[in-house]
Amino acid sequence: MRCFKKNGKQSIGRSKGGLTTKIHMMSANERTAVEFILSPGNDHDAPWGRELMETVGRQKTNTPLLMDRAYEDDKTRNTAQILRFDPVVPPKKNRNNPWDYDKELYKARNEIERLFRLLQGFRRVFCRFDKLDIMYAGFIMIALVFIAIR
Repeated sequence: MRCFKKNGKQSIGRSKGGLTTKIHMMSANERTAVEFILSPGNDHDAPWGRELMETVGRQKTNTPLLMDRAYEDDKTRNTAQILRFDPVVPPKKNRNNPWDYDKELYKARNEIERLFRLLQGFRRVFCRFDKLDIMYAGFIMIALVFIAIR
């Protein structure tokens, strides 16, 4: 008996923790994901964050965008401003010209972390049993639907 060959994109990269995949996600609140993309674990976050913002597109009004420090580079912040997002991200400690940001609004970023915690509660997402991205992304979507209706 022969099985079919699994062809397709596999966002798996080798890092210190082994073979890993990163989930980059835009979220409206702690239970609602807007969009997500997958990247290999050894890639930098900022280029994938810019791709995610471009996927979501230009906003009708200025919308605050709470971001992790991994996305705080100038190019990512400029992309966010062009797409009418208001980037809320603290500057890294070693920045020569740090900017001001809304510290009270940034505290709401824990809602996104809570969504990731709920998502990691699904063993199949946590362990990445699926080899192909399309299968893994499909299960992430099923998990997000389950989280939203729970």
